[in-house]
Amino acid sequence: MRLRKKAPSGVGSIYEWKGDSKVGKGRMEVTSIQPAKTSIKLDVLEPFEGHYTANFVLQPDGSATRVTWVMYGPLNFVPGKLMSVFITMDKMIGGDFQKGLANLKAASEK
Repeated sequence: MRLRKKAPSGVGSIYEWKGDSKVGKGRMEVTSIQPAKTSIKLDVLEPFEGHYTANFVLQPDGSATRVTWVMYGPLNFVPGKLMSVFITMDKMIGGDFQKGLANLKAASEK
């Protein structure tokens, strides 16, 4: 997989990738950073084109912080609506969300 970063961090930073047929090709751009929410524009270019917004929402939870990762955007007929007949989004990418949140937790606790 090929990765490219256009800015080191903050609003406007861009991360691009190109991988195999499972990973595909895409681009993420940080569009907003606020104390309780970070927003990212996510453009998936291959294997199926889609444009989404991902938010990391932070809420105090006792002595810890609860992080909720949400993603939303249009569900195009092909492949989105057709695939949703056979598989849920949670089954398709839920594991990736859980793994990403676990990695974030581990990094924040170092």
